[in-house]
Amino acid sequence: MGLLDKIERQKGTQQKGDEHEEIKRAARNLDAYLDLKLKIHQAAIDEINKKQMNAPSREIAEDIRKIIDGLINIEAEDINISQRSKLGEEILDDIVGYGPLEALVKDNTITEIMVNGPKRVYIEKDGKIQLSGIVFRDNDHVMNIIDRIVSSVGRHIDESSPMVDARLDDGSRVNAIIPPLSLIGPVITIRKFSKTPIRVEQLLDFGSLSKKMVAFLDACVKGKLNIIVSGGTGSGKTTLLNVLSSFIPDTERIVTIEDAAELRLLQEHVITLESRPANLENKGQITIRDLVVNALRMRPDRIIVGEVRSSETLDMLQAMNTGHDGSLTTIHANSPRDSLSRIETMVLMSGMDLPLRAIREQVSSAIDIIVQQSRMRDGTRKIINITEVSGMEGDTIIMQDIFKYEMSGEFDSHGKIRGKFVSTGVRPLCVEKINNSGIMINPDWFVTD
Repeated sequence: MGLLDKIERQKGTQQKGDEHEEIKRAARNLDAYLDLKLKIHQAAIDEINKKQMNAPSREIAEDIRKIIDGLINIEAEDINISQRSKLGEEILDDIVGYGPLEALVKDNTITEIMVNGPKRVYIEKDGKIQLSGIVFRDNDHVMNIIDRIVSSVGRHIDESSPMVDARLDDGSRVNAIIPPLSLIGPVITIRKFSKTPIRVEQLLDFGSLSKKMVAFLDACVKGKLNIIVSGGTGSGKTTLLNVLSSFIPDTERIVTIEDAAELRLLQEHVITLESRPANLENKGQITIRDLVVNALRMRPDRIIVGEVRSSETLDMLQAMNTGHDGSLTTIHANSPRDSLSRIETMVLMSGMDLPLRAIREQVSSAIDIIVQQSRMRDGTRKIINITEVSGMEGDTIIMQDIFKYEMSGEFDSHGKIRGKFVSTGVRPLCVEKINNSGIMINPDWFVTD
């Protein structure tokens, strides 16, 4: 090895050593900051208790912030004003908000928050999942935030009941699962929803569907066809269901049924029902199926079920077959054909001893249209199929695509998938039913593109 090589190697070793020392110094500073934050946090709680203030909440946040600022001025006089302000915000969020998640919850560009234990918090932004710079102190810190979320909606979570669904004040859906079921610590998944519901014009701007598809779906909803929105997790089913619901005339009485209320209908005559889990004594559970049965007694013009996933599917089919036309729901499935297979399975789960042919006849009679939603590789959401259920042939349910999305297999300069929405040239059989409802259909919608 030459002299120059030795010098370069020595420089490299020194540089790595400097970087290592810098990392250690940053870690020490972070530990000191977290210790200071914890000390002031505990002192603030003691002061709140001493003054016998109400339970910490957003209503008294201003009074709590004054207490925190006073403690910071005493305990953190060495740090600058901007750092003090940041420290005060973080402590206030820990006491009355969602702790480190508060900033993520307020960020309207983030659509999903995933807490995988205290040190790894992921977010979804622009359709892509990425690691955020947010961390919790430890598992207890995460558990405190979970308790605050679930207690606000009357739910409970502990080792004996380690899973829970809840929602934030803004309607965002929250799922939490904790040890011993989770081996990496408490896990939180937050599905955020826009404060203002996404409208069909925005879906057109996003390239989620075409104008012909919008016109056809509008006619299907107004013509009281029974529609199922099918798709995978995170594909945008609930958003699309909300958009389809917006086509329902204001004169109709709508009953929505969900596990956690997510739909935001703008019509005036809307009744929102939400299921309820069992309490600590394993009593008081109200299921989606219970609500569907009850909704039939509420004189609904439309029944909208956020998602069918179990025995309530049979009641939903029977409602569709007994005069409650125009019902809407979603289902987890990868294709229109798979969605029908899942429905068959869920009907069997209801405990009714029905032959498979009888179930398929009910399905083919009840369901008119399946809208398949998909999350593409580039993070965009698109309707890839609008499929009609056209009847039975032997023991098989017959289906036909009305519209579909054709991909070219290429990406544009922005990394987006190239493709186009096309009409298959098939005139759907449901056109007659739509026309009988007084809704006009344009034959040009079905002309092959």
